Amino acid sequence: MAYVEGVAAAVPNANKEAYREFALRSGEIFKEYGLLSLVECWGDDVPAGQLTSFPMAVKLQEGETVIFSWMIWPDKASRDAGWAKIMEDPRMDALGDMPFDGKRMIFGGFVPIVEL
Repeated sequence: MAYVEGVAAAVPNANKEAYREFALRSGEIFKEYGLLSLVECWGDDVPAGQLTSFPMAVKLQEGETVIFSWMIWPDKASRDAGWAKIMEDPRMDALGDMPFDGKRMIFGGFVPIVEL
């Protein structure tokens, strides 16, 4: 069964196109190392919560939007091996700085338990 990696972050609105381009270019590299699929989403209806919410989780600031993305890998071993190679690939450094504050990024790997 596939392995899913999810990411949420806060991106300055002014960096929307830079983020899209960064995701496109890095995603092409990821696919070379086993990534099956990448979906990048720009927040549209992401309400603030009182106890928990995406905006709270990423410490959303004025002028930012929450992004949510997920990557599909064949399995966890492929994800782990892919990331090791990605981190060594000089093309990643050539992409420059991420167009958002990586300290407020949330990410994790997940094993699907239902797929319809």
